[in-house]
Amino acid sequence: MWLIDTNVISELCRRQPDAKVVQWATAVSDFRLSVISVEEITYGLAWRPNPRILEWMEGFFMRHPILSVTCEIAEHAGRIRGRLAAEGRARTQADMLIAATAAVHDLTLVTRNYADFEGCGIRLLNPFQS
Repeated sequence: MWLIDTNVISELCRRQPDAKVVQWATAVSDFRLSVISVEEITYGLAWRPNPRILEWMEGFFMRHPILSVTCEIAEHAGRIRGRLAAEGRARTQADMLIAATAAVHDLTLVTRNYADFEGCGIRLLNPFQS
């Protein structure tokens, strides 16, 4: 199964999304979202309102399971983030919570931003290159 990163969700709601991303999403019906992506998208739409995208997102959120951050996920994210920081590779809290969600649920993270998740011990897929 798959965990969709925020940048992939944002691509899918464009008027003319990348054809490779659409092809991938159409072929795969069983994917999950992180509550972190919901926050990031909600923030963006509150900052720059767009009624068309808001309506699309609300429907999208209703059609796909949203995974919450549990204590196990938070602890896993903290361990990843701390280890990477000790290696001199700082990462954002949001990205590490998404990575930990993928790890704990044994999901492949679908993202354009490989560099943000390298070294996290999770499977990655870039649908923009598939």
